[in-house]
Amino acid sequence: MRRGILAGGNFIVDAVKTIDVWPREQALANIRREYSGSGGSSYNVLLCLAKLGCEFPLAGIGRIGDDEAGRSIVEHCRRHGIDVSRLIVSAEAPTSYTLVFVVESTGRRTFFHQRGANALLADGDFDFSAFGGWHFHFGYPLLLDRLDAEDAEFGTAGARVLARARRAGLTTSVDLVSEDGDRFGVVVPPLLKHADIAFMNEFEASRLTGLGLSEPSPSRVREARDALGFAGTLVVHWAEGAAACPPTGEVEWQPSVRLPQEKIASVAGSGDAFAAGYLLGFARDLPERARLRLGVCAAASSVMGFTCTDAVSSEEECFLLEETYGFNRRPLS
Repeated sequence: MRRGILAGGNFIVDAVKTIDVWPREQALANIRREYSGSGGSSYNVLLCLAKLGCEFPLAGIGRIGDDEAGRSIVEHCRRHGIDVSRLIVSAEAPTSYTLVFVVESTGRRTFFHQRGANALLADGDFDFSAFGGWHFHFGYPLLLDRLDAEDAEFGTAGARVLARARRAGLTTSVDLVSEDGDRFGVVVPPLLKHADIAFMNEFEASRLTGLGLSEPSPSRVREARDALGFAGTLVVHWAEGAAACPPTGEVEWQPSVRLPQEKIASVAGSGDAFAAGYLLGFARDLPERARLRLGVCAAASSVMGFTCTDAVSSEEECFLLEETYGFNRRPLS
């Protein structure tokens, strides 16, 4: 059992806009609805854990701007019982924000991101001395400039942070972001050397490994873990479900909840909700299949809302979605 869950990295305010179509360049799309909500791995995961009813203490480390958006993050987290006393207010940059455009008919989303204060988060901002026996969740690399920077000893500054967390007695996890660039092979591998769990979706896993993972395939998750030389548990999630390959090499597969299309408002934040559910199971020392089940049920509740966390419900309510709609079919390989 873990003593608490600490999340460090991105704290973002999302401006979510539902549009009728994704337009071609120089063409027009109509905005149907607009919402504001939480964004970024650390902020989303902590809120999801709180809303699921996590029985462990929750805390965050990050940077925000000296502005209304930053103050709203602090107030929002405190309202959910999350310790944000280690959020640093930066006068040099605004609170990070993301414009999220969601296509009405499909729920698919596209992101335009302003890194803001998140880009200033540095190794020296992390003090793990009060968190022995906790779990540390880190995300998102590729969007944290100073932590993505080269480090002569550890590869990146972010990898140094994870190594320090482990030395302080924390278990660690890392979650990726779907950046359409060429830095995966530089920034991510050093982090994996110091992570007990790595979360990624099919796009990120394909980009990182060079393997074709666009279709759900549990056996390919084992191939991906081997290709990465990763010593921890690799967790890959698709719309159809999620697979985990722990150090034993025995892959577990969990289909996603079979929600009707009309129940899906937006898939923004579903990966963070999945990670929160999985980490809650991990902190409880539950078996791999139970962690995945909690993850996919949390993700199912997430996609019913227009922002990343507004629709996430209690653990009991998430499992009711499974009872109501059942699971998608298991992949064949």
